[in-house]
Amino acid sequence: MATAAASNAPAASFTRGLEGVVAGETEICSVEQGALIYRGYEIHDLAQHATFEDVAFLLLVGHRASKDELRFFKDELIANRALPNQVVEYLRAAGPMLKDGTAVPMDVLRTAVSILGNMDKDAQKIDAEANLRKAKRLTAKIPTVIGHMQNIIDGRDLVGQETGGDANLSHAGNLYYMMTGKKPSAQYERTIDVSLILYAEHDYNASTFASRVIAGTLSDMHGAVTGAIAALKGPLHGGANEAAMDMLSEIRRDIGPANDKAKIEAWMHKAFAEKRKLMGFGHRVYKNGDHRAPILHGLGRKIAEAQGAEQVALFEMGEIVQAQMLREKNIHPNVDFPCGMTYFVMGIPVPQYTPIFVASRITGWAAHVMEQHANNRLIRPVSVYTGPALKKWKDA
Repeated sequence: MATAAASNAPAASFTRGLEGVVAGETEICSVEQGALIYRGYEIHDLAQHATFEDVAFLLLVGHRASKDELRFFKDELIANRALPNQVVEYLRAAGPMLKDGTAVPMDVLRTAVSILGNMDKDAQKIDAEANLRKAKRLTAKIPTVIGHMQNIIDGRDLVGQETGGDANLSHAGNLYYMMTGKKPSAQYERTIDVSLILYAEHDYNASTFASRVIAGTLSDMHGAVTGAIAALKGPLHGGANEAAMDMLSEIRRDIGPANDKAKIEAWMHKAFAEKRKLMGFGHRVYKNGDHRAPILHGLGRKIAEAQGAEQVALFEMGEIVQAQMLREKNIHPNVDFPCGMTYFVMGIPVPQYTPIFVASRITGWAAHVMEQHANNRLIRPVSVYTGPALKKWKDA
């Protein structure tokens, strides 16, 4: 019940989860039923013809790079890959917490970004030039954090500690190399590259909106990105790719190694009856399917086919699940569903799926932080009060 003072305020519309509410304007991305567009370029076009470095420059700088601009941008990223010793020491200290489950990789990555902010000479500046420098450094260093973290979990020597990897590898290829110590095949490198393109930006999603809320207070780039990582961790957002793979692994354990369609459908019916939240399906905006999902599904299935029947069986199981969700619930898969399967057949550890999402989305977050700082207004919505009626303290 509203108080007397509040009753004179103009009525505000209310939608749970802000669904359908227009919360701002952006030149960065348009999420539409028929297209996903980054600064005027459609996602299928980018996935087929661009590289992640192309897309990162487009999002951060605001236009398609010339050949010279792209060459210089790539050189900047390579030059900034290595981590300060203090961050490496923190990652080593976090090793036992990662191994016993006290912390998960997203927690450690969040803290590493915060430490990087403490050490960045531009940390407290929010002008456009300083923000762009910080955005490039974060884009370069986050894959190195992920790689070193996985090396520590695996008990191996750190790959490329002095250099942040191999300067001859692309951003995507170096990410794979840093995690595994193996140079990726051209197929693996391109698949990771496309996955980074697909995940790079998605307008006012939960983590991006969180970053803009933080930036709207005139807080700094590292602070906004740290908050965005915390938002992305949740299974209803970035963590859905991990949860989708966990679900498929659970189905496999329950039904056995063979893809018995009847058993898979029975498992799904039981999940429906229990009203389980099946991760990797549905989207707040897309009602007719996520444009990104078929792109990644096709690339992942080609990798599976090159590896043999066991890996193909994973995709076939996923396809049975997808078909049943669409047939019985009219719900399409989102990009997280094929992402889980694709990274799995590439041998990428499941807990690193969402950190890899960060290695991509850092470009979108940083672009939004810069846009918010350039034309700022504090983001402060109102709420609908549903608490007790007005009381007198002395009467209690």
